[in-house]
Amino acid sequence: MTSATEPPSAAPFPPETIAAFLAFCAGDWLSLRSRFSLEEATEAAREAEADGVSWHSSERGELTVTYLDPEQNGEPGGLEITPPGGGRHRLLFDPEGGFQGSGPDGAASTGRWQLWPDGSLELTSERAGASVRERIWFTKANLRLRSSVEHHPDGRPGRASFSSEIRRVSRPSG
Repeated sequence: MTSATEPPSAAPFPPETIAAFLAFCAGDWLSLRSRFSLEEATEAAREAEADGVSWHSSERGELTVTYLDPEQNGEPGGLEITPPGGGRHRLLFDPEGGFQGSGPDGAASTGRWQLWPDGSLELTSERAGASVRERIWFTKANLRLRSSVEHHPDGRPGRASFSSEIRRVSRPSG
């Protein structure tokens, strides 16, 4: 297991392979996430006639991402993510575009990944009958953005979130 607090300085930016992208994610991040629930917003608007009801929430916190070395040659490795609220999530990626995840409650998930030519990583998975699509990209080596949209089996949108994350870098000693 490898953990980095600063991005690899000699690596191309943005990362060009799934293994390089995952390794680039490693570090301690200050995260600001806004969440939207379209179902709650619709209910709240009906109940309060949109009388000043806010239908989103934001949270700030520390996010720790650890790169997991590949178990076998030719594999890209994985990530262990510790969100601000605690609990660890693990994602293990395979070179053919699939990934397996496990949450702090032991729930397993599977999905597909695609690294786009613009340097963004898209993850698609199914959870409790809903499909979730998440996109992760770097605008700078120390600024990562994430968006996530959930769709119900009938195609209706459910929840959405957007995160901006700033990498914490250690100051040089001396």
